[in-house]
Amino acid sequence: MVAAVAENGVIGADADIPWKISEDFQHFKATTLGHVLILGRTTHEGIGRPLPGRTTVVLTRDLDYVAEGVEVAHSITEALELADRLLEGRPGDRQVMIGGGAAVYAAAMPYADEQVISEIPLSPPGDTHYPEFAEKRWREVRREPRDGFTIVWWERVFACGGS
Repeated sequence: MVAAVAENGVIGADADIPWKISEDFQHFKATTLGHVLILGRTTHEGIGRPLPGRTTVVLTRDLDYVAEGVEVAHSITEALELADRLLEGRPGDRQVMIGGGAAVYAAAMPYADEQVISEIPLSPPGDTHYPEFAEKRWREVRREPRDGFTIVWWERVFACGGS
């Protein structure tokens, strides 16, 4: 999962990102390039086109939805299964990236094993928030300060036995 998240949890406002940090956009591109990228319909339409160098799967409840240059799925499990099929036969790294929005992040959270979160030191108003997650189930493995934000890598902690 790859996201830019403000201090107040905001990731969007009126179908847009409420800040413009070009280095973070570059980070998103570098992180997702060459991978399968799952986006919600609103996020995809906000971008306005398939992102180059990535295979995009658009997740939507609209069974009639069609968009040029992307694959379409109607549930997170269908999107993940489609991503696995798209990755068959590809050499090297076989990662599936989740790029938003909020409902897609929330649906994918139980399946995610890594989160790459750009912490944005702002608290803008917004109508879209990153889902809360139990930090005890995740381990921060890296923190990289950048100009105007910090990138934090989280890995899921898998417990052995018990509850």
